Amino acid sequence: MPTIPKKVEDRLIKAVPRFQKLLQDARDRDVNESDTVTIIKDMLEDVFGFDKYTEVTSEFAINRTYCDLATKIDGEVFTLIEAKAIGLTLRDNHLRQAVGYGANNGIEWVVLSNGIVWELYSVKCEGRVTHEQICSFNFLEINPRKKEDREKLFLLCRKGAAKNAIEEYQQHVEVVNRFVIGAILQSELVLKLVRRELKRLSPNAKTTEDHILAIIEDEIIKRDIKEGEAADSAAKKVRKAARKILRKKSPTASTTTTGSN
Repeated sequence: MPTIPKKVEDRLIKAVPRFQKLLQDARDRDVNESDTVTIIKDMLEDVFGFDKYTEVTSEFAINRTYCDLATKIDGEVFTLIEAKAIGLTLRDNHLRQAVGYGANNGIEWVVLSNGIVWELYSVKCEGRVTHEQICSFNFLEINPRKKEDREKLFLLCRKGAAKNAIEEYQQHVEVVNRFVIGAILQSELVLKLVRRELKRLSPNAKTTEDHILAIIEDEIIKRDIKEGEAADSAAKKVRKAARKILRKKSPTASTTTTGSN
């Protein structure tokens, strides 16, 4: 993650507790969607650093309909925000609507929020529309004095956009997750390392990499980490990285033919 400017940190530490009280009160009163949008607009300015008069709009038309809110930087849309009433639980159909908005206008970052829960998604249109959750947090549970919480907030900040914070966080999420770590544990390089360490612990121990893999798969890793699209994608990523390492370690074979005089 890029370094968060001190000015932004100070703003978060000051503004977050104030809006936590406002949001709690709004939830207790079960305010409607329109009032929730008003609170979110204030948060976009006071918490996330946008000018709500010039960089936040509710007049962004997509296919003759208007999304709830959009943030802009230098006139270009940064995020589309689909807002729901504060007492409403965010659901898949709300997400589909938000993703559709982003896909139809070529906007990569989409936010779904009811003021308290904030969900950030990446939207891609490469043959078909796909989306991936980058981050999710409950604003009432955020502690702006904690580094990891400030980093989540910074993703949606104006200064965060300037520092490509979402892109860096997304790369981190794509690598540091249970599927990739599970795939690494099952990789040939790790199996060789484990077998070597076992031999070091007990020189007479007889085991194979297949035996070690079976133990990892049957007794250590959960089934959902080994199976499914995310697991397959992680395994391909690990295999690709391993091939690169092996290519670097292998000396380049070059054959030089020398003619006789």
